[in-house]
Amino acid sequence: MSEPVCISDFENHAKEFLPKNAWDYYSSGANEGNTLRENRCAFDRLRLRPRVLRDVSTIDMSTTILGEKIDFPICVAPTAMQKMAHPDGEIATAKAVGQAGTCMTLSSWSTSTIEDVASASSGLKWFQLYVYKDRDVTIDLIRKAERAGFKAIAVTVDTPFLGRRYADVRNKFGLPPHLTLANYTDSYATGVKSNKDSGLAKFVASLINSSLTWDFIPWLRSVTKLQIVLKGILNAEDARLAVQYGIDGILVSNHGARQLDTVPATIEVLPEIVSAVDGKCEVYLDGGVRFGTDAFKALALGARAVFVGRPVLWGLAYQGEEGVAKVLQIFKDEFKLAMGLTGCCSVQDISPDMVTHETQYSKL
Repeated sequence: MSEPVCISDFENHAKEFLPKNAWDYYSSGANEGNTLRENRCAFDRLRLRPRVLRDVSTIDMSTTILGEKIDFPICVAPTAMQKMAHPDGEIATAKAVGQAGTCMTLSSWSTSTIEDVASASSGLKWFQLYVYKDRDVTIDLIRKAERAGFKAIAVTVDTPFLGRRYADVRNKFGLPPHLTLANYTDSYATGVKSNKDSGLAKFVASLINSSLTWDFIPWLRSVTKLQIVLKGILNAEDARLAVQYGIDGILVSNHGARQLDTVPATIEVLPEIVSAVDGKCEVYLDGGVRFGTDAFKALALGARAVFVGRPVLWGLAYQGEEGVAKVLQIFKDEFKLAMGLTGCCSVQDISPDMVTHETQYSKL
């Protein structure tokens, strides 16, 4: 293919290049994909309201997340089993993210070890955590992340069961036999396999703790000093509870539309969550971010930063580390352009009045 110039170019290449088992796993949403579509369409319904005649000769895209500086507010979300996209997998991603000066979140279900990913890059890293029925497994993962220098734990709270993903059921999805979930041993490492239905659904049903309640947060605080982000909150009620339990950050997420179909797009519920926490913890967003303007819209509506998942996988499929670097550079360039053309010379200049819904213009 010719040199990609936008994120959809990487997506189109990945669809042609990746094996069906991998492409379907990465790309599919739950059930009929209503929320998968809405994650994108909701961004498209938002309109930018640029200001003009402002000095934007110098633009500073930097910000902080949980006190750590990043060069621009577009970070990398946790995506599982990255070696299905490229042999270097999460190690390639870590190198590219570190060079870009932003944050990588490593999936619990990575095909590279926590230690190898840490050794590949000294850049900012968070660790995404599922809480297992066997608390010793959970603690072991936390200790590995602590020793490796990860700065926060992003706990996925929307997966007591795995959402029904038709493509994975049809494919009887399983991890390719030459790969393992690298941070586990025994059946945990090789258990994503099936002769019927989705192997990942069976894995989650057998190992993930579906009885988890808010009371797990004090327990988690008791076993780690790392900051805690809850990933998967979609309403103000749960956001207020997160604040009551002293959470450091909320990642507004519908799991890439892979869990419960027909839930809202994340950008739609972001304002109510930002309002509910009232500055008492940081708020981030993932889901459907494909352009620098999407990141701008999320920041205007109160997000501290956004996280991207699938585009990183598409970059990996294109050229490994170099492909991820190109994806991140496109996001960075587009975000800078959005700032400049809306009259913002720093992220602090991005304000809610710079975004409105398309219906506001249809009434004119």
